[in-house]
Amino acid sequence: MLTRWMPIRMAALALLTVAAACAADVSGKWTGQMNGPDGDMTMTATFKQDGTKLTGTMDGPGGQAMEIQDGKVEGDKIVFSVAFNDMKVVHEGTIKGDEITINIKMDGGDGPGPIKLKRVKQ
Repeated sequence: MLTRWMPIRMAALALLTVAAACAADVSGKWTGQMNGPDGDMTMTATFKQDGTKLTGTMDGPGGQAMEIQDGKVEGDKIVFSVAFNDMKVVHEGTIKGDEITINIKMDGGDGPGPIKLKRVKQ
C-alpha cells in the first residue's frame, strides 16, 4: 500500500525542485527612471537573493543607501520595502528576464506609478 504512493511523492518532489530552479534570481544591480517632484530621477537598487529571501540596498534621495527590508522573491513576483523619513515605502513587482516592473506604495497613499528597472550588465 505504501509503495503505491511512492511514485506520486517522487513526482511531487521533482515538480517542487523544478519550480524552485525556475524562480528568478534578481541578484545584482538594477536601474530605472522615476518621476520626482523636480523631474525624472534615476533609481538604483542592488539586490542579493538567497532562495526566496531578498536583501540589499536602494538609493534614496540625495544618493544615500537605504536598506531593503522584508524582501521576498517568489516565482516572478518581488516585494520589499524601505524606510524613508519615518515612512514605509513598499515596492511590489513582476520580473520578466532582465526587467522588473515595480509599483511603489507609500504610507497613506499611492506612489509615482509603475517603474521599470533594468538589470545592469557587467
